[in-house]
Amino acid sequence: MSLGAPQPLKATVNCDMGEGFSLYKMGDDESLMKTIHLANIACGFHASDFAVMNKTVDLAKDNSVLVGAHPSLPDLQGFGRREMAIEPDELKSCFLYQVGALTGFLRMNGMRLNHIKPHGAIYGQTARSIDLANAVVSVCKVFGDGWLGTTVSPSGNGVSSDGSGKHSSGVAFMGLAGTAHQTAAKAQDVPFIAEWFADLDYNDQGQLQITKVHKPVTIKEVQDKTRTLLTKHQITTTSGNLLPIGEGVTEVSICCHSDTPVSGLMLPLRLFLPVLLNHVIIALQGAVEIAQAVKAVVDEINQAAGYTQ
Repeated sequence: MSLGAPQPLKATVNCDMGEGFSLYKMGDDESLMKTIHLANIACGFHASDFAVMNKTVDLAKDNSVLVGAHPSLPDLQGFGRREMAIEPDELKSCFLYQVGALTGFLRMNGMRLNHIKPHGAIYGQTARSIDLANAVVSVCKVFGDGWLGTTVSPSGNGVSSDGSGKHSSGVAFMGLAGTAHQTAAKAQDVPFIAEWFADLDYNDQGQLQITKVHKPVTIKEVQDKTRTLLTKHQITTTSGNLLPIGEGVTEVSICCHSDTPVSGLMLPLRLFLPVLLNHVIIALQGAVEIAQAVKAVVDEINQAAGYTQ
């Protein structure tokens, strides 16, 4: 480490999982689950159903992956990636309904709910609105202490939302540092997991660009951005500028989506073409390669800094 360089961020890799529906499959969950540390499992409002949820929880358990709920606006047609006008009390009920469903499958498998991470458009809406953020963060407390027991942060320890390093228990909230997500978590004393997206863009104001269909990325750009984030604590914007990730952040969980395609990567043709087989649509577009590339950088930097998971 060069003189004056900051201590690297400790990191994990997370992925939004279980986003198929009925006979339709989204992404290669089986391969992704072998790469990640945390799985954000869809709860039925943007994708998934009771059978998919159960199967995805089983898969996480088999791979010793921590499970978080990934609730959405009620928008199956738009995959939860379209904004919706909704009141805070409505949104809280919407999230309670979905998280409760997933938690039933977790309890059946002897697993704990680790965190809650909003999906798609409502992720951005709650990052901007403190009223909406307070509503969804309060759901963490419903499923926290006294119900499922102590949960863990990306590194396996409950960490306070103010970055002080003090330990706390309860279901964590995963979101964007320096936004209403972190403010609401701190105000409600809910553990906060700072998240950064390896396969999405940030504008020059540091705002995440949430898209309905993700554009292709290269493995090199993903790894370069990941390395910059972890070693310099800086987010790379679309214009190449660097912005700080947020005050007090010492740990981060890096998201890799299961539906982001890879450009500039030579894969067998079958991985790029949706294949109709026994009424199952399979679209494998290199998301596993993105997650593996990010995990390689995370492992390298964590090991060099002496961090353990």
